[in-house]
Amino acid sequence: MKKEIYEEARRKALSFYQKAHIVLTPKEEAGLEVADFGLNELESTGLELVVYVNTDRCCAKEMVLFPRQTCPEHRHAPVPEIQYEGKEETFRCRYGTVYLYVEGEPVQNPACRPPEGSEAYYTVWHEIVLKEGEQYTMYPNTRHWFQAGDEGAVISEFSTKSYDEYDIFTDPRIKRLPSVED
Repeated sequence: MKKEIYEEARRKALSFYQKAHIVLTPKEEAGLEVADFGLNELESTGLELVVYVNTDRCCAKEMVLFPRQTCPEHRHAPVPEIQYEGKEETFRCRYGTVYLYVEGEPVQNPACRPPEGSEAYYTVWHEIVLKEGEQYTMYPNTRHWFQAGDEGAVISEFSTKSYDEYDIFTDPRIKRLPSVED
């Protein structure tokens, strides 16, 4: 992603943390990650996040989704070679509305649509709507994706150890770790 897009997304994400009354330290602000998943369509597919802690036992993150921005479908599968059972995670909505889609009975009329051109890579349609103060827990290896409502969203994630580099995305074009160029 271009550096100017990255920097603008960082500024915008910081304003969302302010809306949610989440105070970040200067070090946390400096470490804010902008993920476009290698698709270069950040407005529709992306995620902005700060990792507070990621130890052998737990992880805590704050995530921002811009209005109607989508984190693509993925799962946190076991990785036997590092003795990892997969990530169990709880999402708690701090600002806005989050539409979370997981495995289970599909909803008749989903509130969200996948980003245009990527529809084939969204396969789970059991809808969970999280409003401010509501939360939901997903167990390891659960396929899921999520999208913000019209006002955007801030989500706290509490989980077991996070190994983002091992996330398995339904879309083979996805690159989890961002690349920023001048």
